[in-house]
Amino acid sequence: MFRRSKTGLASAFALALTVSAAHAETLDQDDPQDALKIMRKAICSLNDGETVIYWWQGSMFSRVEGERDRKLFGLQGMNIRQCTTVRDAERGEGFRSVSREIMIHLDPETGEVKDRWTNPWTGEELDVMHVANDPVNMRAPIFATRSNGEPLKTDYWVLNNRAISTGNTPLFYKNPLGGEYQDWVGGTYHAMEMGNDFFYADDLFDSEKPTVRHHSISWSRTSRWLPWMKMGDRNGLVYTATVGGRATSIDDLPEPLRTTLRTRYPQYAAPPPIGDTRPNETSWEVFKKKMEAKAGGDGQ
Repeated sequence: MFRRSKTGLASAFALALTVSAAHAETLDQDDPQDALKIMRKAICSLNDGETVIYWWQGSMFSRVEGERDRKLFGLQGMNIRQCTTVRDAERGEGFRSVSREIMIHLDPETGEVKDRWTNPWTGEELDVMHVANDPVNMRAPIFATRSNGEPLKTDYWVLNNRAISTGNTPLFYKNPLGGEYQDWVGGTYHAMEMGNDFFYADDLFDSEKPTVRHHSISWSRTSRWLPWMKMGDRNGLVYTATVGGRATSIDDLPEPLRTTLRTRYPQYAAPPPIGDTRPNETSWEVFKKKMEAKAGGDGQ
């Protein structure tokens, strides 16, 4: 593993960044104010209200003990966001991001959008529920001083002028589809998301550039069966593997994601408003709302 040594920070930058005397000052990962700028550039932009788009594509597979993994779907997704400056009397100036995102499921053979799916384990034909989460906002602003009083720092590895970060997000909380007795009988949502980010170091650490031009990502996820698959307590899980990056506009998104966005999810062509305070949505909560709405419609 290539780890950034705090004691060797100066030499790491000297090797990774070639700057002339006229070049802008390099942001310092160990300086809290610089770290705040680096983090904000990596997430969105130093300019309030500037729209930033991410996209990714890959595949979803099943993993069932005792059988060969199956490729269930191709995947294409996008997230559209913007950031704004926030101020706190004690912690100073920080930022918050707001976003919404979609991810569509594709036929693994043809690459076409898949709206109906025959479950290979049960034989039942089901509606595919594509991901359409609105909003997916930053839960709390980020400041140069953390909530526990510690100074903010970033920890990108620098190698051959590439700034690299990796992170895992373990998810474990009460399943929105469960009942009142989950502490007794189980029913928690258990997943892991794994992501990597790749920048050009002289782009990310340039103090005069408000955002980055090139940002590549990889995103993987492992979880229980998706609720719309109607698998109940059957053994197994699903995992995804995707790659992507920033797009300069909706026009740069791959097909069929671009056309699906414009025809089915036109509101996702712009991020939520800066002051959006709605609670975040997950695919499980969206599924629950759809099932409740369907049940209500059937009963009237």
